[in-house]
Amino acid sequence: MEHLQQKSLSYPELASFCGEMGMILRSGISALEGLELLMEDTQNDAEKTLLDTMYQSMQSGGTFADALSRTGVFPSYLIHMTAIGEETGRLDDVMESLSAHYQREESLSRSIRSSLSYPLIMIILMLVVIVILITKVMPVFNQVFKQLGSEQLGTEMTGLSKGILLLGSVLSRYALVFVILIAAVIAAGIVLTRTEKGRHLAGKLGHRFRHFREIADCSASCRFAGAMALALKSGLTPERGLEFSRNLIEDPFYLERIDQCCAEIEQGTEFSGALVKTKVFTGVYARMTAIAGKSGMMDEVMEQIADRCEEELREHITSFLAVLEPTLVIILSVIVGIILLSVMLPLLGIMAGL
Repeated sequence: MEHLQQKSLSYPELASFCGEMGMILRSGISALEGLELLMEDTQNDAEKTLLDTMYQSMQSGGTFADALSRTGVFPSYLIHMTAIGEETGRLDDVMESLSAHYQREESLSRSIRSSLSYPLIMIILMLVVIVILITKVMPVFNQVFKQLGSEQLGTEMTGLSKGILLLGSVLSRYALVFVILIAAVIAAGIVLTRTEKGRHLAGKLGHRFRHFREIADCSASCRFAGAMALALKSGLTPERGLEFSRNLIEDPFYLERIDQCCAEIEQGTEFSGALVKTKVFTGVYARMTAIAGKSGMMDEVMEQIADRCEEELREHITSFLAVLEPTLVIILSVIVGIILLSVMLPLLGIMAGL
């Protein structure tokens, strides 16, 4: 556990902390003694303060889950699962499973960030190239156009050429205004995606596109299966496991399926059958779930599904980038070509008339 700060911890930090605590508890050392060992081992002041807060909470009679909650930096899911581990006497298993869970979450987040960052960078570069062409290159061509005798020949830029030139003039004149507007839009987008309503809206918009829909569905399946595997291993019933797991899902369409699954279970449908009926899992995953329900190995099968979904997610992202890269290059080439042709053709017309 390195570089902890007094804010919500990142997935790598959570995975590191849970892994260290799981190893300590597995060796027969109590959670209180384990915190003391971690404090002695760390050189980071923020980390030491955080561990000391937890240590003081446990010394005053609180549970390990209470100590985690008191810091305000651990997610509620981890705190709830820790409380269950303490109740069932399987805290060491729970901590090790949480470590694997947050490692998977970090892997998923990293994959999703890579799938979004690449097209955003490409789009920004496209816009920069287009703006430079319009504001810097087009005026130069216009000067050349005039110098070649367009005024004597009685011709001037018309149509698309004139429109692009005027657009470049407007962009140059009101550049500060456009920069402020773009910054405001970016800031609004960041704020919107950090709220539950904003993520819900973004999920609905992304669901209209096949690649985004596949990535979102696979990511949600991986998170759900991983959380359910951890919950079932910790001794939770499927109903409580569903309750905890749904809090990790942000895809609104996948949440609807989980809610339908909960309703089916309340009506008496078996857990595995409810998962298949509501299409929480489909295809081979549905068959694996059905077999797990009969064999009583649901926790192990859920973990296998999570691993497979994680691999499938990477394949979807690779496929998405393979399609997106040439598409963006083609779009940029076409736009640049249109801009250049819009000025080259009038110049060729003047040169032919001289």
